[in-house]
Order: sequence, then C-alpha cells, then structure tokens
Amino acid sequence: MRRVAYFFGSAAAAGAGTYVVVYLYRWQWQRAILCGVLLLVVEVMLLGIVLLGRLARIEERMRDADRRQEDVLARLREKEARPAVDRFRWLDEPTSRTYVFVPVLMVTGVLLSGLAWIVQRIASATARPTAERRLAGRLAVLAAPGPSRDADPNGMDDTRGRDDLDDLPPIGIGARERRGRTARVLVVSVVGAALLGALVMGLADLTQTREEDAKNSEATSLLLKVDMRGTNMTAERESLAAHQLWERCRDSTSVPLNRATLGTLGDGLFAGVVQPALTDHDRMRLRGCLEDTGLDRTHLTVVGIGDADADDD
Repeated sequence: MRRVAYFFGSAAAAGAGTYVVVYLYRWQWQRAILCGVLLLVVEVMLLGIVLLGRLARIEERMRDADRRQEDVLARLREKEARPAVDRFRWLDEPTSRTYVFVPVLMVTGVLLSGLAWIVQRIASATARPTAERRLAGRLAVLAAPGPSRDADPNGMDDTRGRDDLDDLPPIGIGARERRGRTARVLVVSVVGAALLGALVMGLADLTQTREEDAKNSEATSLLLKVDMRGTNMTAERESLAAHQLWERCRDSTSVPLNRATLGTLGDGLFAGVVQPALTDHDRMRLRGCLEDTGLDRTHLTVVGIGDADADDD
C-alpha cells in the first residue's frame, strides 16, 4: 500500500511540477500558482507518509524492547520465587562416606599444578631463544605496520612524525565499497545540480522580456471566444466578462498599447485590435494573460491572432 501511495504521489508531483514550468512559459500566473500549491501539497503528503512509516517502526521497536524487558523481569522473579536449594546436601548424609575423597582430589590437583609450574620454569630457564626468534620471523608478515619515526639529530626518536594506524588509508572490500558509494553520490549530486541549473536558466531565458524587432504592420488583431458556465449567463454578462479580461490584460505586454479596442461578433465571439503591432514574445504574454483563469465560471480562448494593416477592413 505504501508503494502505491509513493507511486501516485510521485506521479502527481511530477505532473504538477511539469505544468508549473509550462504555465510559467505561457505567462499564465494563476494556473502556475495553482499547480505550485498542488506540488507543495503532494510533497507534504509524501513527507507525512515517510514520517509515519518511521514512527511506526520506532513504536514497533519500543514495543519489542518492552516485551523483552518484561520477559527478563518475569524470569528474574521466577528465580527469586524458587525455594533455596542446598548445594552441599551430600555433606549432611552420614550414611555416605564418599565425601572423604573430595578433599583428597583437591589436594592432588594442587600438587599436580605446582609440579607443572616447576617444570615450566625449568624449561623456560634452559630453552634457547632461537626457536622463538624463528617463530617471530615467520609471524612478522602478519603483524600490523609499525609507526614511522624520524631520527633526531641528537639521537632521540621524534614522535611528532609518527603515523597512527587510524590515519592510514583503509584497505579492503569495505573501503572499496565506501569509495564507490561516495563516487556515486558525488556523480548524482553533480548531475542533479547541472539539471536544476539548466532548468532554471532555460526557464529564465524563455520568460524574460527581450528586445525584438518591431513589426512592419500597424496593429495586431485577435479573435476571442468566451465560455461561461451557469443558468443566467446572458450576452450582456459575456460581454462584461470579456471586457474585464481585456482591460486587465492590456498591461501584460512589454510595449504600452496606445489603442486596444474590443468588439462583439455574437455567439460569444469577440474581435480585438491593439496598436502598435505586437512582437512574438508580446503575443505569447497577451495570449497567456487572456487564457488564464481570472474570473469565476469564465473561460476565454484565443481562437486566432495575426497582424493587420491600415487598409484592412
């Protein structure tokens, strides 16, 4: 179940992030804000799922620890409740005389231990050190590397140049695995930072206002269609909504619009003319502002946009 939640949450986050970039490119700020809020909600949901999983595992470990503690306490109480057992009951039985042999065996063990100690001392005093040196030479390859010392001019050993074993580079399979893991994390971090930087720079390049060549035409004409949801949506309401959106989006272009007229064609269609003629970038900004969700239960679609000359009807 958790994997299914991770899958749908990741898919929703990817979709919301993608549409944030798309709507920012189209200059549709309201939709970009909505998708950004949805992205934050999905991220908080995924974080909550992860935290709940961690808390559940911690609670399970605490319950296991409590159960083990209760088992140990029950065993200790069982031991305390047991009656005292006489460990040396055989000494109190007068009918058995086998207890006499126990002190004899103990004294014999002490005597044998003393004899073995004497033999060991004699052997260590009379043995030659050649065998020990030969054995030490064979085991030298298995010894850890010793600390390096720099000779002092006065004949003393300088311990400042001594290298500790902890400072030596790790050698082995674990060290290679750690180096490989570090290299993978470094590569993933570099690639992720590069992709994020490329995304930010690309989005900034797409949405920035550029100096473009002016159009040879005198004006730009637009064909708009207004769709409204509701039972009392009359032609007057459609015209009012279209003019509200039109007046609000007059300031969305980089070039101030000296003239911006909007006329009704009927059946929810409207024709608009702006002067001077808009560049490609200003067209995208004006279209994005008009098609953005600015009014309740109102959706405006730019059917067509093109240049118009003075002699056009």
